[in-house]
Amino acid sequence: MATLYTETSKNIWRTWLLMTAFFGIVIGIGFIFTQIYQNPSILYVAVIFSVLMSITSYWFSDKIVLALHRAKPVNMQSNPELYRILENLTIAAGLPMPKFYIINDPAPNAFSTGRNPKHAVVCITTGIMERLDRSEMEGVLAHELMHIGNRDMLVSTVAVVLVGFISIVSDIFLRSMWFASASRRSDEREGGGALVLIGIILSVLAPIIAMLLQLAISRRREFLADSSGALLTRYPEGLISALKKISADPRPLSTATNATAHLFFENPFKADSHVPRKTAWIVKLFMTHPPVEDRIKALEGR
Repeated sequence: MATLYTETSKNIWRTWLLMTAFFGIVIGIGFIFTQIYQNPSILYVAVIFSVLMSITSYWFSDKIVLALHRAKPVNMQSNPELYRILENLTIAAGLPMPKFYIINDPAPNAFSTGRNPKHAVVCITTGIMERLDRSEMEGVLAHELMHIGNRDMLVSTVAVVLVGFISIVSDIFLRSMWFASASRRSDEREGGGALVLIGIILSVLAPIIAMLLQLAISRRREFLADSSGALLTRYPEGLISALKKISADPRPLSTATNATAHLFFENPFKADSHVPRKTAWIVKLFMTHPPVEDRIKALEGR
């Protein structure tokens, strides 16, 4: 268990390191573009637009995701054993009981969402109920509860806001450069040409770097949920076994979408799911979830 505590601390530190890098990119882009335009108003508009869109999706995330996947509620009467597992884990974690839902789909998977612990949702598929035993189910539900306890929806929303801001500002800048007149460029002050060149390079590279940082943060939060979930159950073997079973199942989720893929316990498209093996580092950069072999190694303390 001491190894899991260490792993949890490392994942928290790495997540905030990535977030700091994210904010550094935003500040750098804001500074360069403000110097080029000598007018920060365009940045304010981009920030306001990104924040409003992200707050809307953050506030209504549970309703949107449940509707997309046609989930149905679970209660004590409909499935008492499953409900008690989640209830006991919730008590152990010191969290309010989340709303509990099921998706009628044979693909084994699960997700959690909600703007805070008082407005949280945990959802599983019928496929995961059929494949996992009690200890494995406890491992998966503990993982999802730790996403709630670790405020991963908030972290994800901040990342989305920053990616949206960078993408919008970069797009506006590139379009303005495309339509800028030759006379306007010739009137720029000394050194302005170098700034414009830097701005163009940033406009092309920043959205790509921002997307990679967002994916890296998503993977870090999965590692954190794994380690803190294993600490909650005090039985990491259950979660390890669940990871092996779920990743080995080839069936994708029928309602899977790119917008919600990062929420799930395992990639619902099954594009990067497999029986544990070595994954190339370049492939890892573009994955929403860490490779199963890496998650298992972390839980085993290797």
